[in-house]
Amino acid sequence: MKQSTLVLLASLAINAAAVGVAAAQSIPKSGTFSIHSGWKSVGDMTQVADRHFSGAGNFWGITYNDSGRGLLHTGAVLCPYSLDVINGGGPGKGTCAWGDADGDKIFTEWSGMLKADGTFDGMNQITGGTGKFTGVQGKAPFQCKALNANGQWSCAQQFEYRLP
Repeated sequence: MKQSTLVLLASLAINAAAVGVAAAQSIPKSGTFSIHSGWKSVGDMTQVADRHFSGAGNFWGITYNDSGRGLLHTGAVLCPYSLDVINGGGPGKGTCAWGDADGDKIFTEWSGMLKADGTFDGMNQITGGTGKFTGVQGKAPFQCKALNANGQWSCAQQFEYRLP
């Protein structure tokens, strides 16, 4: 009896896992969603002229879908960057790998403008993905605000996507 109970429990666990994977894989072919995120910037800035700095590094973050669940909710994200800052502001660009709780990724190329008041706004162009995001395209504008001088940021992103 113990052996048949174990087989039954194992079968139920496998079926539940398969249903969970199938549910996680099924997303609409197109849509929109909004997320908010917290970031830590780790990089190096070098003064190249009076009040002119160039630098590069990584933004490390975590995302939360504004609905409290769904796409990219509680996902890790990494965005390598380069910045050219004159008088406290200037252009930045880079790439991002946006993860979700299932380990699937959305890839973007981004560019934006840092302003002297600590805001940083721009656009992500979605270039592809893995898992349920394979072949994804679209865009995701972003609005960020520096929280302090320690490289901590708060951002909002609005994703508009389409799948093949």
